[in-house]
Amino acid sequence: MDQAPEVRYARTGDGVTIGYQQFGAGASMVWLPSLSNIVAQWRVPALRSAYEALARRMTVTLYDGRGTGSSDRRIDMRDLGVEAHLRDLVAVLDDAGLQRVSLLGYYHSVPTAIAFAARHPERVERLVLFGGAPRLRDAMRPAQTQALLSLVDQDWSLFADAAATAWLGWDKAPSGRWTAESFRTATTAPFARAWFDAAERVDVTGELGQVRAPTLVLHRQGAGQIPVEVSQRLAGGLPGARFVELPGSTPTLFIENQATDLELITDFVTGSADTTPTGGTPAPAHGTTAPAGGTAAPDVGTAPSAHGTTASAHGTTASAHGTTASAHGTTASAHGTTASAHGTMAPAGGTAARAHGTTASGRGTTAPGATTAGPGGSRSLTPRETEVLQLLATGDSNIEIAGRLGIAVHTVERHLANLYRKIGARGRTDAVAYAWREIAENRHTT
Repeated sequence: MDQAPEVRYARTGDGVTIGYQQFGAGASMVWLPSLSNIVAQWRVPALRSAYEALARRMTVTLYDGRGTGSSDRRIDMRDLGVEAHLRDLVAVLDDAGLQRVSLLGYYHSVPTAIAFAARHPERVERLVLFGGAPRLRDAMRPAQTQALLSLVDQDWSLFADAAATAWLGWDKAPSGRWTAESFRTATTAPFARAWFDAAERVDVTGELGQVRAPTLVLHRQGAGQIPVEVSQRLAGGLPGARFVELPGSTPTLFIENQATDLELITDFVTGSADTTPTGGTPAPAHGTTAPAGGTAAPDVGTAPSAHGTTASAHGTTASAHGTTASAHGTTASAHGTTASAHGTMAPAGGTAARAHGTTASGRGTTAPGATTAGPGGSRSLTPRETEVLQLLATGDSNIEIAGRLGIAVHTVERHLANLYRKIGARGRTDAVAYAWREIAENRHTT
């Protein structure tokens, strides 16, 4: 499509204006948001290509939740739980004249999709769930996500850059820059903090058994991110669920194996794929599902090897509707699920992770003599360079690092130049992402 769809506006029962877009033709699917900016997400080339591909077989509806993107920012930040998110969804459905739809719940919006399907079974055709959990704090504990959280209050711009880099991957700079912009413009740091805090209290576990819609639970995460068991438990608690573990380690949809992700979701939503429940049985191989008897399922689970154009994702972007977390996410994203494009970012919770070890200042330093290996066998960091990197990862400025370590600012700058060279970082954002990966990998192996 030549240009992004126009933004329409719905009004919730409590008077909040919600911006949404509609495009495509065919079966209706509503992509529920995390921290999102649906206008900015169309500027992410990979995400745009995913939207266009979905639109060939489905009518897609995207919207920004209250306080984000094109929706009303003048809201009560004490009211950001599931009930508020349900009001946003109902307003969009009613304004768009959608009586029965499929829902794509992405990271933070997974509980909203579950609750709506449980309470309004007559309006839900199918569910696709990725990156979340009925009790959100279960999906908000990744080491990488907790590290991201520490930046939300200290440096919102750095948080957006680092979340996009960590969530999209080390070598996704072009899409990462646009995704970071989507994160940055999705909302403000105070709202993000309130949003993440509210997410920690979300729990719709008691409504799982009331869901009647066929459900596809997807999982793709790397080391230190949401454990596969979280997604398996989610699928196991839903009466009509099929679980699929997707190949790859990028914690979002449409980044790795985009063509496979698109085919899997469109086939499921349009009714072209087998929907036999698996009860959360883990896949016997990457990209395949297994029914209760253990035989690989024929349709929905088999993942072809095709690779499509990379895409950021709906979610926060990591606001990318979704664009996290990531996001996780890292949208990705702080507070847990990284990242996320429409969906973007991954939720995060808990105390922000510091670095390896402890110093007298309590800010994370390694023991004397310790070294950190760089990627690809590069030269090891010195203990002082490791200290500087760890403080950098918690959001400290050069002046703050100098004060904590009792050294001059120009000495900090020299250490940064040396460690950037050793780990192959192009700047502060790359170095922070590298540090978080080290934290995640160390926690994953200990």
